[in-house]
Amino acid sequence: MSTADRPQVLYLWGDDEWTMDRVVASVAEELARDTGALPERWREEGKAVTADVIAGRVAMAPMFGGGTVAVVANPSPLVRSREAREGLGRAIASVAPGNALIFLEFDGSGGRKRPKSLLDLADEVVRAGGTVRPCRAPSASELPAWIGGRAAAIGVRLGPDAAMEIAKRIGGRVGQTDVDRSQVSSMAVGELEKLALYRGAEPVTVDDVQALVPETVPSSLWALTDAVALRQAEFAGPALDQALEAQPEPVIVTLVHRRLRELLIAADARAAGARPPEIVRMVGGNPGVAQHRVDQSARWTVPELEAALDGLLDLDRMAKRAGAGAGTDGQRRMAWIAWVAERVSPRAPGGAGGGPSPARAGTSRR
Repeated sequence: MSTADRPQVLYLWGDDEWTMDRVVASVAEELARDTGALPERWREEGKAVTADVIAGRVAMAPMFGGGTVAVVANPSPLVRSREAREGLGRAIASVAPGNALIFLEFDGSGGRKRPKSLLDLADEVVRAGGTVRPCRAPSASELPAWIGGRAAAIGVRLGPDAAMEIAKRIGGRVGQTDVDRSQVSSMAVGELEKLALYRGAEPVTVDDVQALVPETVPSSLWALTDAVALRQAEFAGPALDQALEAQPEPVIVTLVHRRLRELLIAADARAAGARPPEIVRMVGGNPGVAQHRVDQSARWTVPELEAALDGLLDLDRMAKRAGAGAGTDGQRRMAWIAWVAERVSPRAPGGAGGGPSPARAGTSRR
């Protein structure tokens, strides 16, 4: 039976937006092939539509033309009440042959923290004869093989270790669980296409990758910000050395400051009695990443985070005055080490802000 003779309802969930986009495109291509005409593509956020609006898009079978592919992203607002859930159930049941209704649930938890309301919505899709499909971004260990497979699919020849180098440079080889991986697949495909234009039929080498693929967020910076957030001073030190060798100090300060601010928002909300889902919304961004920030904030108190931010501002002032005699590179490095020991390590007596500031620690070593 062709798609012109049956309705299509799909529920896609996961953190791989590239795969989701490909599934939507393949549904549209299948409708076009079976009907002989391009379908209308319509997409809305769940918070911006109602079940009646969705039904209005998909309930009428196309007499002429290619039908409609309706995509509803982040459908949580549509299942918050019993009345809303029932209305959406009717919209799902109303999808006419020749049309498609696709839900996109963006989940960065690997399926571990999906809301029950969305699990129930996926079950509703199955009861209506539809399909539920996970769209999971390749993990750090899976990414090189994924890149190799994708390269073969589009006719790009990769030399030894080229896939590993691409994965490393787009940030996909970072093993920390709180990295937002939603764009990893699309970044990898974009870089493969660029390398194919450069090398043509010749194999892509590691040197080619290093010359053409920029390092998005260096692994040393990921390691440093994660070690700071987890208060792992023993890992922060080596990561700090790598970061200072590879990156300007203002870049390091900016990324560490951003992480500490997110933790402070979460810790402050937790201290005020906010519930975990509320804290995740306050932190913002990718829900899976935000949940990791909430978990990391439990290792800190609000005064400790405020003290760490104050010390970081001292380091920023030192870096900006570097050309005006505010210490040598070695002295500023010692100031960073002092900051980690006094403001990050939970074992340090100055961990709550009682120790000397990093600026004083650094200048005392002139």
